[in-house]
Amino acid sequence: MFSKAFRVKSNTAIKGSDRRKLRADVAAAFPALGTDQASELVPGKEELSIVKLYAHRGDAVTVYVSGGNPVLFELEKNLYPTVYTLWSYPDLLPAFTTWPLVLEKLVRGADLMLPGIVVPPAGLPQVQKGDLCAIVLVGNRAPVAIGVAAMSTSEMLTSGLKGRGFSVLHTYKDHLWRSGDKSSPPFIAPLTLDASDVSEEKGSVQAGPTLQDDMRRLTLERKEEENGEDQQMCGEKTLPEASEDPGVRGLNPDPADSKTLQEQMDELLQQCFLHALKCRVKKTDLPLLTSAFLGSHVFSCCPEGRQLDIKKSSYKKLSKFLQQMQQEQIIQVKELSKGVESIVAVDWKHPRITSLVIPEPSPTSQTIQEDSREQPYRPPDIKPLYCVPASMSLLFQESGHKKGSILEGSEVRMVIINYAKKNDLVDADNKNLVHLDPILCDCILENSEQHIVMKLPWDSLLTRCLGKLQPAYQVTFPGQEPIVKKGKICPIDITLAQRASNKKVTVVRNLEAYGLDPCTVAATLQQRCQASTTVTPAPGAKDSLQVQIQGNQVHLGRLLLEEYQLPRKHIQGLEKAPKPGKKK
Repeated sequence: MFSKAFRVKSNTAIKGSDRRKLRADVAAAFPALGTDQASELVPGKEELSIVKLYAHRGDAVTVYVSGGNPVLFELEKNLYPTVYTLWSYPDLLPAFTTWPLVLEKLVRGADLMLPGIVVPPAGLPQVQKGDLCAIVLVGNRAPVAIGVAAMSTSEMLTSGLKGRGFSVLHTYKDHLWRSGDKSSPPFIAPLTLDASDVSEEKGSVQAGPTLQDDMRRLTLERKEEENGEDQQMCGEKTLPEASEDPGVRGLNPDPADSKTLQEQMDELLQQCFLHALKCRVKKTDLPLLTSAFLGSHVFSCCPEGRQLDIKKSSYKKLSKFLQQMQQEQIIQVKELSKGVESIVAVDWKHPRITSLVIPEPSPTSQTIQEDSREQPYRPPDIKPLYCVPASMSLLFQESGHKKGSILEGSEVRMVIINYAKKNDLVDADNKNLVHLDPILCDCILENSEQHIVMKLPWDSLLTRCLGKLQPAYQVTFPGQEPIVKKGKICPIDITLAQRASNKKVTVVRNLEAYGLDPCTVAATLQQRCQASTTVTPAPGAKDSLQVQIQGNQVHLGRLLLEEYQLPRKHIQGLEKAPKPGKKK
């Protein structure tokens, strides 16, 4: 379902009543979760947002995001956990085991076929058709995908483990996973059984040699609409051979460090903090909101395969950690506005920053980053044009242009110059003056000037002529054919609006004209500002959307100027940005 990019419709913070209802729905959908675990999954006070999106096939999906990660998604009124949730609750769903090579096919949109299932010594879990199941890899119990069983366990065994086993909904490395912190699956050791239990379970699933061969054979069938292939064979391996495979052993992390989780999180937090100051934050970025520093710089410095969680550190809160860093004289933090702290100074010569060695990214992580990196935005080339109206058609008809012709400014100037020279209108005594004949008088002079103005300088003549033409413009997006439209291109409009309880919101309109997706911009602004954003239809504009973000965020027009590299003349409303407070 999420093998291809999806389109976000809205992103809003969840209400208290909806939060309670969601917690009750989670408890009803997953009885294996206790009350405490349901409360952990749907916390009472921590930030939790609702993202409504459309999958690439058009399915309307509601995703619940907590701590920056999607934790649940709802499709046709059914709740499903994401892999991020299953890593915390690996026993939430019955799990079926497959091979690492199969995962690559699942990420690209394939369903899981029964020959790709590995039958463990304990036998297959007992499920019914339509049950939600987790998919794990050999040697690690951390789920990497979730799917709906296409048949019951008894039917699977009766079929000789042939045919479609599971319709896969979501996988590790798909686009829903990419919307989170992109952490890798943890290592969870497989469950072990007593020898007597193993022998009993083996007897319940034993079959003939043909079935045993089928169980060792890996086959995947791509979805018909994706590539039309029937099945793909992935070779044969027995379970003992797979455990000796270097590729499988690579899934298991190094032995756990002797340090406690809190100590490890403290080290990771300090490493990401110093890395962000050394490589990402510039002097021109100061003062920098602490929330923006965390969301845009610190989290992005987290090493591949690890997840930073300040609540699991000894500091518990970002403000307490920054106070410690200020005591060490690495940074200086001030409250420039009431209740909002900013980093105002950084000592880049501090020994802790200068001595930090940035680890080189592994080739695997570089490959993953290159694969998941989306095409960067490049601004369109916008060129002003001029359209010939009926009142100017006589002036332009000699040059072969009719009413409605679209011309560039240089072409208009050439037409006027040729017309004046061809009709001997250039003044003999002063080459900078042009005599006005009846056609020029009718085209460019006002009624009150008809019998008064007899000559005009070249620059005044050209300026008046351009002012009488109808405006048009040409937009050329990289790699696309130019688009010509009449009228003036609407600038990106940034305005402030008042809402209930005297709350201010920032509204951004006309992003589509510049090739910007309002949903993508809303997601970026939400991360930068740490504020709720919504995307709604723009009033009075057909097929146009507007982005609304809480608070006065006009200063984020810098995002459009610097990151998207749009010309300032195409952005209006930047003057409404709040003025920085005076330094004391």
